[in-house]
Amino acid sequence: MNEFLNLLKQPWPWYVAGPLIGLIVPLLLIIGKKSFGISSSLRHICAACLPAKIPFFQYEWKKEAWNLFFVGGIFLGGILAATILASPEPIQVHPALQAELAQYGITQYDSQVPAQLFNWENLLTWKGFIMIVVGGFMIGFGTRYAGGCTSGHAIMGISTLQWPSLVATCCFMLGGIIMANYILPLILSL
Repeated sequence: MNEFLNLLKQPWPWYVAGPLIGLIVPLLLIIGKKSFGISSSLRHICAACLPAKIPFFQYEWKKEAWNLFFVGGIFLGGILAATILASPEPIQVHPALQAELAQYGITQYDSQVPAQLFNWENLLTWKGFIMIVVGGFMIGFGTRYAGGCTSGHAIMGISTLQWPSLVATCCFMLGGIIMANYILPLILSL
């Protein structure tokens, strides 16, 4: 059992993890004719919990209850990974990234994120508000506008040869490159 936990604690190579994730698509299609995606689960939760007569939430959400169990499993898996599979080793940040972030005064890392950026005190600053609140809103808006998130489009949509998913994934990647290389340095220098 201890050897199994040690195996789970190690990073898996791309040629193992990638096919495992990729096999979810045919498994979902063959077993239940279901599409893989996470962002739709928020709509299902709202449809189940909000008694309002909003047309967007008026559909048979119970047919998609499997998706809620899937998201619950992801949440539970995250808790198990953070507690049972947590590594006592400090986070390893690539030296080139450390040097670049140090230019902006970011030198401490707490858990998986830079401590100087993601904390409650920083939320009350302009930089923190832009990164946490505005960034979160833009991710939510973009997901809704694109008709799905990166996992739904890149994993499910492209594997089922959907042209809109290819376009959305290319736009996600382009937006990420522009954000990481041009906009984020501007925000960090505030």
